[in-house]
Amino acid sequence: MSSENDRVIVVGAGPVGLTAALALRRRGIQTLVLASEQALVMELRGSTFHPPTLDLLDEFALVPRMIEVGLKAPTWQFRDRETGPVATFDLALLTGDTSHPYRVQCEQWKLMRFLEEELRNEGVELRFGHDVTSVRQDDDSVTVIANTATGPVEVTGRYVIAADGARSAVRRSLGVEFEGFTYAELFLIASTDFPFENTLTDIAYVNYIADPLEWLVLLRVPGLWRVLVPAPENSDRDKLLSDENLQAMLQRVVPRSDAYTIAHRSIYHVHQRVAKNFRHGRVLLAGDAAHVNNPLGGMGMNGGIQDAFNLADKLKAIWAGADDRLLDRYDRQRRTVAVEAVQAQTHRNQQMISERDPETRRKALDAMRKVAADRTSAREYMLRSSMIASMRRAAQIE
Repeated sequence: MSSENDRVIVVGAGPVGLTAALALRRRGIQTLVLASEQALVMELRGSTFHPPTLDLLDEFALVPRMIEVGLKAPTWQFRDRETGPVATFDLALLTGDTSHPYRVQCEQWKLMRFLEEELRNEGVELRFGHDVTSVRQDDDSVTVIANTATGPVEVTGRYVIAADGARSAVRRSLGVEFEGFTYAELFLIASTDFPFENTLTDIAYVNYIADPLEWLVLLRVPGLWRVLVPAPENSDRDKLLSDENLQAMLQRVVPRSDAYTIAHRSIYHVHQRVAKNFRHGRVLLAGDAAHVNNPLGGMGMNGGIQDAFNLADKLKAIWAGADDRLLDRYDRQRRTVAVEAVQAQTHRNQQMISERDPETRRKALDAMRKVAADRTSAREYMLRSSMIASMRRAAQIE
């Protein structure tokens, strides 16, 4: 392979792809980033960064900048819509387990902007407007085929990291099964600058709120509250996103005489899916291309960033002469925790706050109260919910 092509091609310029590219560059590996968009996507998507993800991002010295443009969230809550707080979890209990015993609420596009700046400063090439359609590979290299404004192009490298999202063209071109299911409801989001913290008792920056008829999630980001509720799958999407419907939804959270200002609105299907394999020869799947889950727990983006660092370390070893069967360990480690930890935890969260049977719901909330009230139980629970336990689990898998 020519020295020009002795590189890793990263497909996707979201938080996972950009993290992978910078981690590889810091490990001395030539990298090229391809993205279908014309520029970074500045949408209000993921916004919660867990402690072990912040520990990893310390390598880039970006966490102080993220805090500066975000919010430190030392606690988070389960709440009942009628009675208020059920269980408050204080991440200070994890002080001995992480350098960051808190979450950071920071829109993912802000991290992406910081990562792009670092990549450009270090001479990493980012090619926007490259809509990747497929890959082909042989024993020594892998070639990515992409459509551009001037026609199709091909670029070749030693490996490809596919971080091109849940609808990954790379994954589809390889024919990889995306196992799992789609929830029989839509998730509807509205963002508003209304200060819910002035009305709702002892609210945290991150809140999962149980209700048998309309559970909801309240997340704080700088200047806005994000409100997420379920909606029937067969609903008219235009009606769901209408001012009338969103105003009614927000009025159910906190009734007020004035209309709410709605800064952002979106609706989407939610999936719990994991690719059958994360490694396919010289192609590695990461982030949403490899695993997607519901947002109740903030584990999707965090799991993808953790994928990126895991891969970067293994590719560094391969560049230094290690057998590339080491990448099979990436598959075992990250796929295992995607199934055992992330998928299971997020689904449990959704089941608990949406439970309709009164007795089952009461027992679940009482159990959560009991966990939060005991320091040892609370710490064990937060090790799982913050993804520290899953990272430790992955490290033990050979």
